[in-house]
Amino acid sequence: MHARAERTLERLADFYAAPAVPIPGDPAERALELFHEVAAAVPAYRTFLSEHGVDPAAVGTPADFAKLPLVTKESYLRRYPLPQRCRGGRLDANDTVAVSSGSSGQPTVWPRSVADELAVARRFEDALVNGFGLTDVDSTLVVVCFALGSWVGGMYTADACRHLAAKGYPVTVATPGNSVDEILRVVGQLAPQYRQTVLAGYPPFVKNVVDEGVRRGVDWPAYRIRMLLAGEVFSEAWRDLMGRRAGMTRPDRDSVSLYGTADAGVLGNETPLSVRIRRFLAADPAVARELFGDPRLPTLVQYDPMVRYFETVDGTLLFTGDGGVPLVRYHIADEGGLLTHAELTAFCRRHGFDPGEGDERPFAYVFGRSLFTVSYFGANVYPENVTVALEDPAIADDVTGKFVMEVRTEADEERRFCVVVERAPDRPAPDRVAVAVAVRAALLRLNSEYTNYVPAAYQTPLVEVRDPGDPDYFPPGVKHRYRR
Repeated sequence: MHARAERTLERLADFYAAPAVPIPGDPAERALELFHEVAAAVPAYRTFLSEHGVDPAAVGTPADFAKLPLVTKESYLRRYPLPQRCRGGRLDANDTVAVSSGSSGQPTVWPRSVADELAVARRFEDALVNGFGLTDVDSTLVVVCFALGSWVGGMYTADACRHLAAKGYPVTVATPGNSVDEILRVVGQLAPQYRQTVLAGYPPFVKNVVDEGVRRGVDWPAYRIRMLLAGEVFSEAWRDLMGRRAGMTRPDRDSVSLYGTADAGVLGNETPLSVRIRRFLAADPAVARELFGDPRLPTLVQYDPMVRYFETVDGTLLFTGDGGVPLVRYHIADEGGLLTHAELTAFCRRHGFDPGEGDERPFAYVFGRSLFTVSYFGANVYPENVTVALEDPAIADDVTGKFVMEVRTEADEERRFCVVVERAPDRPAPDRVAVAVAVRAALLRLNSEYTNYVPAAYQTPLVEVRDPGDPDYFPPGVKHRYRR
């Protein structure tokens, strides 16, 4: 038997035999062990270390590991050829690839193998078993509402849930993708045959599906709907609204948010414990701000540090994890932080809330992607995409080029992408419709995620024009920020 097949079978056997529980061991030591594996096997990383004056043999303790140079897209991914970032310099040692759109519209390619999928499948298993209450006799229909294709969400979800089915859980996967009509057809035909139905997708799109179903008379409560969500931070008010409309009665168990990226699949997931804590914090913003140091309420997940070893730098996250392109101290740059189980539960109790029993894994909280990016229907929207539109000759003379992107929550918890532009001094305000059309055209041309993730009815942004030096959006004398 080929060595690759033997390794795959060994990983599959481990996955099928073991329950969804944290792997025992010392996370820091495991990260150090992975570092030495990658330094020995991955040509690009060996070169990267050499260029930074790092001798892998001198890295012998977790303290040494913490001094290793950060890996970023600019310093690593865009500097070395893709095959050189794989073990043995072999891209063909992987089974498939996923892509994520970069700021210029050029995709970043992420190879992976079946073994990589199994690490992610454990997070799906945790969500379905410990969240939704999946058992050996609970027949479950998983409807993949993510975009299908080379983007990571849809295929990863389908593959992970098929692994659960192969493990013996009564799970069937349907893949209508992000077509509302096809999703509702699948649900109407198949959901009555199952004890519960899981809608897996980006929060605003899943809301569109539920709302359209309500308009068409779909009896959502009859299907015992659960929601597996990813890609965006949502409020607890949104969770409550979806609970009412879909007939979900257990806020801490009927919807689970996954913290995932194309870079490494799913990094962590909500648990009943994390949801209970988040709902407590949502009801007391002052306490939430004391904990997070920010008025925003982040996504709060738990993670397995033996599989994804997190660290923080300057209020952003980095992680170490295995994969088709192994990543050591990869600065994903999502704004957020880390808390141990003991720290967070003790904090809650000091403020009069007992979160109850639950998983003792550590917590990560995530506000969203930094570097001025906003997330809309799970698509990363970059300032560079909008800049192109404002440089259109029909628009450029009437604007300064400064703008702010934001995702606003309107009535009925609808989310809309908005671009606030600064009018050029002594010029008339640009035509908002023309700006909106230009921005939409640029996004559809440059950003494949936006094209495939965002429903057509939501692709044209709202546009607002503000006067030069507007104190809320364009205050003079300070560094401009392209998002709120």
